[in-house]
Amino acid sequence: MQHCSYRILIAFAISAALMAAGCESKTEPATVAASSLPVSSPAPVSPPAPAPAPSNGPDGESFATTGPLVASQQADISAERDGRIVEIAAEIGDRVRAGQLLARLDDRTLQAACDAQKAHMATAQAQVREWQAEEESARASLRRADALHDAKILDDEDWEVAKYKLIETTEQVARYQSEKVEAEANLAATTAQLDQSRIVAPFAGVVGRSSVRPDQQVKAGEPLFWITAQGPLKVLFTVPETLMAAFTAGKPLELTTADYPGLRQAGRIARVSPVVDPASGSIQVIGVLEHASPLLKPGMTMQVRLAP
Repeated sequence: MQHCSYRILIAFAISAALMAAGCESKTEPATVAASSLPVSSPAPVSPPAPAPAPSNGPDGESFATTGPLVASQQADISAERDGRIVEIAAEIGDRVRAGQLLARLDDRTLQAACDAQKAHMATAQAQVREWQAEEESARASLRRADALHDAKILDDEDWEVAKYKLIETTEQVARYQSEKVEAEANLAATTAQLDQSRIVAPFAGVVGRSSVRPDQQVKAGEPLFWITAQGPLKVLFTVPETLMAAFTAGKPLELTTADYPGLRQAGRIARVSPVVDPASGSIQVIGVLEHASPLLKPGMTMQVRLAP
């Protein structure tokens, strides 16, 4: 019985040894495999790419913009007094000269007042001349009276009469001279109002707009016509402040328009604003057209660039 138990213990020990050997054989390849894996080193870090340099936009020669054509003289012509239109002498598209009548207001009342003031002034002038003659006569009479009075030939009473006669005539001359001055002032005021009845062109040009019609009642300051000269023509445009160094007075310009694709109009920079508009960051430039094409008209939009 003891001998049998001893055999069982030996068999159990041998089995345990075999199982331990089997476990070691299985874990060893895993250990070798793990140790044979390549060790990866961290990837080198590249330096950051430099930031792009700030761009100032296109250069002056490649920069293009647009701007309107304007004439040297353009003006709205307004009525200078209230009145009623009784004559229209110019229409849209008409060429007019400086001082030419465009329209006329009813001036009959003013014409009558002007004639009355002229008559009043003429009467005052005649009275002044008449009393000036009386004054000269009275002055001569007083000189004689003075001599006779000094010689004790003329008594004091008659001498006083001669003296006061001169005073009276002098006062009458002053009175009618005052009336003459007043009449002249009234005539000038009435004549000015009469002149305001004639609405005329202030300079030579063409009628671009008109808003008058026969018998129309107008108010002082109400625009009735728009007149524009036809030359010389200018172009107004703006450029960014980053390019203002390229746009200087005297630089040549090339102008084109979509209205006439084949037209190439030469110009030059005449004036450059010394002030940058803070709202838009731009400056205003004025260019003048050289030998402007007759196809170009004030108000047209032009594309502008520096000439190559």
